[in-house]
Amino acid sequence: MPARPVLDDDQRRIRLARRHLLAPGTAADRAEQVVDALVAVHATDPATVFLAVAARLAAPGTADTERALYADATVLRRHGMRKTLFAVPADLAPALYASTTAKAAAAERARLLKDFAASGRDAAWTAAAEAAVLDALGTAPTESPEGLTGSQLSELVPQLRETIDYGAGTSYQAAQPVGMRLLRLLGMEGAMVRRRPIGGWTSSRHRWVPGPPVPAAPTGAERAAAQAELARHWLASYGPATEDDLVWWTGWGVREVRAALGACAAAEVELADGRAGFVLPDDLAPLPEPEPWAALLPALDPTTMGWKHRDWYLDPAHRSELADRSGNLGPTVWWNGRVIGGWAQRPDGEVVFDLLTDPGPEARTAVTDRAAALRTVLADTRVTPRFRTPLERRLTS
Repeated sequence: MPARPVLDDDQRRIRLARRHLLAPGTAADRAEQVVDALVAVHATDPATVFLAVAARLAAPGTADTERALYADATVLRRHGMRKTLFAVPADLAPALYASTTAKAAAAERARLLKDFAASGRDAAWTAAAEAAVLDALGTAPTESPEGLTGSQLSELVPQLRETIDYGAGTSYQAAQPVGMRLLRLLGMEGAMVRRRPIGGWTSSRHRWVPGPPVPAAPTGAERAAAQAELARHWLASYGPATEDDLVWWTGWGVREVRAALGACAAAEVELADGRAGFVLPDDLAPLPEPEPWAALLPALDPTTMGWKHRDWYLDPAHRSELADRSGNLGPTVWWNGRVIGGWAQRPDGEVVFDLLTDPGPEARTAVTDRAAALRTVLADTRVTPRFRTPLERRLTS
């Protein structure tokens, strides 16, 4: 049996730099190019989308991301992997739904109906509340052409202001607003979609508008084909990667991941630690090393969060400073494919950083320049990550 081709950590870092548009000469002109290169950008914290894109634009800023999200709708916010909200290319949204979201939304609907029934609200009550929400959204454009916020919907649909008893008889029993659960479900299913928020680009108070008709539940074959498509996109941007990495990133089962890799005709390679990695079949040739590069990436950036196994770019000794208790990685400083520190924005707007290892004078100069460029992008906006880390807290104290 021939030996597996070897793609070492240097090659992985080179591919990361080039394919995630961080290496010199790879910056994009438009937000769509960035999101396509990254496949999906975490959107739980709205600032992540804008800062992740800005870090990879030839002319860094936030205006082009607003255009893509709200004017052209070429980038969409959708629930996807691990039931998390992402910004994804519009043309990838159908595959995301069929491969991942549809199953998660069905499970969410089953839980919602069970919890509502426990509070005396049967399926007919839930259907009536849903219809009232969609009717309110459908009649809103005359007075609110940009959509309605959750608060506005609650004023128009009294059912949303009711509460249910969640976790009755348990230690986590609490009163839970109907609106929180129902709007989340309708958003997951795509019956309603997020549009421009109230306030600036860091705001989470999104307006809602009616979505396109919700597609039928995918068949097993459709789901498998969509999983193969999503895996192919991911491998093109994140390969070589392990089976574990793809299981973690997608939230799929091991069998589903193996089937998707097989459908992609993924080639097996050997990584530096001896584990098996996978790439697309035409992606075995080594790539040339780019010029030195530095980057300041936001909390939950796709590059920082793209793999389960991260030792090849993140020193395990630094994780406790750069991650919160749930493992969410905060703002990071990069030099030539490695995380070397973290950054934060102070209340006065200054962007500061702390390097956890000494990268040398060239790197310190490059990082300082990147911090100055980020300060210009932020202008009067103040960004505090939703998931705060020890280093970020220390820098802003």
